[in-house]
Amino acid sequence: MAKEFLSRHNVPFTEKNVSLDQEAGVELAQLGSQGVPTLVVDDQVIIGFDQARLSTLLHL
Repeated sequence: MAKEFLSRHNVPFTEKNVSLDQEAGVELAQLGSQGVPTLVVDDQVIIGFDQARLSTLLHL
């Protein structure tokens, strides 16, 4: 849902697959998250898909 939301609003993003990329898994843990999606917008960590918070942070 997060990818669809970002794509629909033409927001560029970088997808990292923690099951295939060990470095991405370490990064996820450093963010204090154990689940996906975990998004970072302007140094704000969003764990899970929170459309309202994403919209606010992205000024949509």
